[in-house]
Amino acid sequence: MSHSSASAGLPAGVVVFERGWLSSNNVLFVGSTETALVDTGYATHAEQTLALVESVLQERPLDRILNTHLHSDHCGGNAALQGRYPSVRTEIPPGEAALVESWDEQKLSFLATGQICPRFRFTALLLPGSECVLGDRPWQVHAAPGHDPHSVILFEETSRTLISADALWENGFGIAFPELAGEPSFGEIGATLDLIAGLAPRRVIPGHGAVFDDVARALDIAGRRLDGLSRDPVKHARHAIKVLMKFKLLEVQSISLTAWKTWLASTPYLELIRSRFFRGSELGQLARDMLEELVAAGGAEVDAEVVRNR
Repeated sequence: MSHSSASAGLPAGVVVFERGWLSSNNVLFVGSTETALVDTGYATHAEQTLALVESVLQERPLDRILNTHLHSDHCGGNAALQGRYPSVRTEIPPGEAALVESWDEQKLSFLATGQICPRFRFTALLLPGSECVLGDRPWQVHAAPGHDPHSVILFEETSRTLISADALWENGFGIAFPELAGEPSFGEIGATLDLIAGLAPRRVIPGHGAVFDDVARALDIAGRRLDGLSRDPVKHARHAIKVLMKFKLLEVQSISLTAWKTWLASTPYLELIRSRFFRGSELGQLARDMLEELVAAGGAEVDAEVVRNR
């Protein structure tokens, strides 16, 4: 589920590996003296991530890893890449650095969302307001809270290329995770969309989906979606449950109903969403309803014993 494009008006030395939705896209920079990879995909795709990087770098080592934010689908390949390239330097946004250092899985998002991420180390911080040289060009680092409070996006002024992570996709943006936990963040998503509009990128490399250049259309879709979700937070909460379910199905492809129920019960985020938005429902019933909606939308299938991805 991936292909690379060094084309489509991207700066020289930039290769985009477009991945399926379980893994974020990876952006590889091949500079004259240094190589770097922005975002590393999900843990279960780590072998494929290594193969993609090696297919371009050949004998050259990977010098740097940069993570736009620390969701499992963006940093799940860090550990494997650090194993393959022992001298690689890894840069993460500052917000959760202490949690990564102590590997606090309770406070990092992995356990709460029922996802996996092997422990990795980091060597430096990717600070908003700074510039970093990738592929021999300076890229601006901008704070982009909303989907994740600590996320950053990267912008190259000359080519007007934006690495938008989950702040802007061609047809929307990532779930407002803080909002689900009772920390208002729809406003931050709006501010981040305004920031992107002000940067006026010509081309966007999103965290998921193909590289696109109709940025005005994407911003319009995102703005309308944000208005709708702000007016109906319960709709956003229902969508979030289905996204977490779909992510699990993408990971496992098929799972017994018994193991599915165990996963539901052991994923604290689902109970958190239920207790905030669906107080009148019991988690098992809410999960059955959401799974039915996922099946009706063609995203899953269920029989007497198994839940399958579709």
